[in-house]
Amino acid sequence: MKVMPLQQREITSSRLVLGCMGFGGGWDHNPITKEDIVVAEKAVDAALSSGISMFDHADIYKMGKAETIFGNILKNNPKLRENIVIQSKCGIRFPEGNSPHRFDFSKEHILQSVDGILHRLQIDYLDILLLHRPDPLVEPEEVAEAFDILKTAGKVKEFGVSNMSSAQIKLLRAYSNTPLIVNQLEMSLKRIDWLEQGILVNQKAGTDVNFADGILEYCRLENIQIQAWAPLAYGMYSGRVMEEMSAADKQTKEIVEKMAKEKETTPEAIVLGWLMKHPAMIQPVIGTTNPERIKNCQDSVRQAEIMTREEWYTLYTASRGAKLP
Repeated sequence: MKVMPLQQREITSSRLVLGCMGFGGGWDHNPITKEDIVVAEKAVDAALSSGISMFDHADIYKMGKAETIFGNILKNNPKLRENIVIQSKCGIRFPEGNSPHRFDFSKEHILQSVDGILHRLQIDYLDILLLHRPDPLVEPEEVAEAFDILKTAGKVKEFGVSNMSSAQIKLLRAYSNTPLIVNQLEMSLKRIDWLEQGILVNQKAGTDVNFADGILEYCRLENIQIQAWAPLAYGMYSGRVMEEMSAADKQTKEIVEKMAKEKETTPEAIVLGWLMKHPAMIQPVIGTTNPERIKNCQDSVRQAEIMTREEWYTLYTASRGAKLP
């Protein structure tokens, strides 16, 4: 049976990841409220009861409050840490004084960021650290040094990236003995340029596709786990009311709902199952804090297994709004 690259490395068998960006209230420095804590606790409980044992963070989420709340949950449940996989990201810096919004892969910033992450989460180590968004000023030698220091100190077990092309990954890997085992990208039934890039080879329409060439193929060849952020397309096909929807979006939503009804499952499971049907063994990172919606996702593994090629292509062609070339 085919398994995810992370499972091959005996890191996790959790096919879904709970993204924790929604923890902590607003994107501000206001104090964490009791309501914020309750929301996070219920989301974590729903994830665990749904078989999700991997959690995705970033040092910037809710200005650090997301990690702080999760740290309190871990403190109140001492046995939980060793039964879950915790992943966080660094490299994005918000405006400070005269400094603008920017990206920072400097050795100093990576090391400081990890210390802050561990402090907020109240843990000794991260299972995986991702570099959040490409830094045009990256010095790959500095990144390699930072990774070596963190690994030697036992602060980070594994490393990866987010929103990067195969060329950017190759550059980092050329200077480091530490493997990059994850690449997190926006992918969903709505965001399908990752498929279009391959389908439209030698097609004039392919010149309009904004997805770096060969990312999926490179990650599959190098056994890099592809994770999908926003895999539910912000709820477009699973109940969220959208002010504007194209004819293709509406048709896709109708097909998703019809499939869910026929298969006695949820729209969320169909949307995620479609993504997980792809042979790249994509690992969706769901970002909701709604316990019911989290539980609605748990049947996605089964739906991926039973979805036929015809059903998969029906959803794909509906989403693209045009027949295949």
